[in-house]
Amino acid sequence: MEIQALAPKITIDSREVAKMLGKRHADLIRDISKYEADISENANLRSQTFFIRDVFKVEGNNKSYPCFQLTKRGCEFVANKMTGKKGNVFTAEYIQKFNEMESSMEPAHIKLPQTPMEALKLMFQVQDETDKKMKKVETRVEDLEENQVIPQGDYGYIGRRISQRVTEVGHGFGELNSKQRGELFRDINNGVKRIAGVGSRSQLRTKHYQKVIDFINDWEPSTATKTILRQMKEG
Repeated sequence: MEIQALAPKITIDSREVAKMLGKRHADLIRDISKYEADISENANLRSQTFFIRDVFKVEGNNKSYPCFQLTKRGCEFVANKMTGKKGNVFTAEYIQKFNEMESSMEPAHIKLPQTPMEALKLMFQVQDETDKKMKKVETRVEDLEENQVIPQGDYGYIGRRISQRVTEVGHGFGELNSKQRGELFRDINNGVKRIAGVGSRSQLRTKHYQKVIDFINDWEPSTATKTILRQMKEG
């Protein structure tokens, strides 16, 4: 006797959906983020049944960019926001796409155990496969969380803490003018970018937050910056 295993959830990448809609991917991401926020306000709904957050990388570039995986419900949600010919065409395209993906997935079959020993082996096999899948999911979730754009509140705190630290260190040099303070800001900001490995503060990610805060708390200007400040005071 055989039983059919449950098929995994299938989705369509938001980049592909954007092409179907003839829409900029950035604009679609913005719209879906709003839909996601609205859905999350209702405790009885889970936005993940419609839209699943994801990231993608461009070949030759190590940066991660946000995207979404849309379930069939998610595509239906987007389609319901549209009217006229464009909405009808998109509905037809996503239904056809899901039907193709579903039909291409061959059902997995599992033989029912005939003896206690076979049942025990199957139990261990299923447990081992489940553990492997859970580890993959945990790794992917951790990667997604760490590579998310740093929250606005944390980003704002970093900026405030930089200003505070510049003021704290600046007291050791006496009264400073705007140019001298600018040298200190340049020094600490360059340090933040270097330890995070980014080109600008706007590229900071969640995984960088604690490392950046620790750096700011311990920061002291470089010898070159100190020399420049003394030269400015003497001049």
